[in-house]
Amino acid sequence: MVNWLDKSIAAIWPQRGLERIKARERMSAMSTARQVYEGATVSRRSQGWRVVSSDANAEIKGASQRLRDVARDMVRNNPLAARGKQSITVNTVGAGIIPTIALPANMEKQRLELERLLVEHFDTTSCDADGRHDLYGLESLAMGTIVESGEVLIRMRPRRPEDRLPLPFQLQVMEPDYLDSSVDGPQPNGNFAVQGVEFNLIGKRVAYHLFSVHPGAASAYSLPTSTRIPAELVAHVFRSDRPGQARGVPWFAPVVLRLRDFADYSDAQLIRQKIAACFGAFITTADTHNVETTDGQGTSDGKPGYSVESLEPGMIERLRPGDSVTFGEPPEVEGYGDYTKAVLREIAAGLGISYEAFTGDLSGVNFSSGRMGWLEFQRSIDAWRNHMLIPQMCAPVANWFLDGAAAVLGRRYPAHVMWTPPRREMIDPTKEIPAARNAIRSGLSSRAYEQRRLGFDPDVLDAEIAASNKRADDLGLILDSDPRKVSLAGTMQTTVELATD
Repeated sequence: MVNWLDKSIAAIWPQRGLERIKARERMSAMSTARQVYEGATVSRRSQGWRVVSSDANAEIKGASQRLRDVARDMVRNNPLAARGKQSITVNTVGAGIIPTIALPANMEKQRLELERLLVEHFDTTSCDADGRHDLYGLESLAMGTIVESGEVLIRMRPRRPEDRLPLPFQLQVMEPDYLDSSVDGPQPNGNFAVQGVEFNLIGKRVAYHLFSVHPGAASAYSLPTSTRIPAELVAHVFRSDRPGQARGVPWFAPVVLRLRDFADYSDAQLIRQKIAACFGAFITTADTHNVETTDGQGTSDGKPGYSVESLEPGMIERLRPGDSVTFGEPPEVEGYGDYTKAVLREIAAGLGISYEAFTGDLSGVNFSSGRMGWLEFQRSIDAWRNHMLIPQMCAPVANWFLDGAAAVLGRRYPAHVMWTPPRREMIDPTKEIPAARNAIRSGLSSRAYEQRRLGFDPDVLDAEIAASNKRADDLGLILDSDPRKVSLAGTMQTTVELATD
């Protein structure tokens, strides 16, 4: 609609008046388009819907500490939360994501040298600054911290030769509380910090501001001070849910209220049953004038009282004329099982794991549904490994290893560290093994890839196979399991010439 002001401007300056009318029409069209989406409307149905336009870091800044504290309390005291953390950790890390060295084929001696250092340092507690875990225990500790606290810090601690370690560094797993969140905003050196993480002008992480002790430590009797640690010495591991996110969020954030409400509901049902079970039987009498208390004296005000009875095995009780006994019946908990399953499925979905893995309840699972659920869970596990744990934790550890090995050996080799996930148990080996074999024979896969899928190091496995074959040949053994000499059908291979006396 053209108002009087638009008409006046159009009469004096037609071009400007036309621009105002077009702009007003565009604004009206945008408002109409916005209302097409029901979720964007503001109405009675959307009252109380709290929406904000802040970025990820603004959201995390005001809630991260509270979310961590609540999540930790749930893991400590709620068995479902503890199970959720354990399920994600053991399925993602398992026995450990194993490193192996890749070098050109003509550098086998150098590869074995690096493998020796790898085993001596990472397969022992030498790599742990606390001296408690090997590398795979640290991976599990880090993954559990990510689930519970949203993020974890892996700090590389340089060590001196007199420490007598295979490599001159150790790893320290640190909770996100070590980050000094008060370091925020523009910095004196021209950089910018977001809750303890410092970025340069092009957005690269250059430093972390870390406390020397945990702020919540009982031994911290004074306010801790933070130190600027170069980013090359710290691996910051967390799941990025939004672009530009600088800090992690506990994975229990979407379900923490559901967990608390379900725990309260379960406690209320339990207390209800306990109270009902306290009343074993009720005695009703028709003669209220001759009722005595347990001492036969009546009540303190002279009115007749009632005796307090008890139930015990084999008891015989004589009732007076007119007395009747009604036994208490605890109330039934109607719909408890259905409600429990619905809530637990919702919590499992919020954590990104299957209901069966979360609860251990396999009562409604057949082979097909179990396989589908496992494959879906496996996709989440692969994403957590390949998008978070391997690039954010394992890759920095690999760089620190190669630097440390170069310092020990006196030179740096063009090596690459490969990471093999833990073994995945087969659901149906009788079908999966032939499928893998056919994929290798048709060129759709490789032996090394299929070996890694099962959690084996191809170099180690091939060396074991070669050693076993050589031992069998030296002893003159022909086993049914040797494909070089016996076919899959159990007949001798025609190309094999048996040794004769």
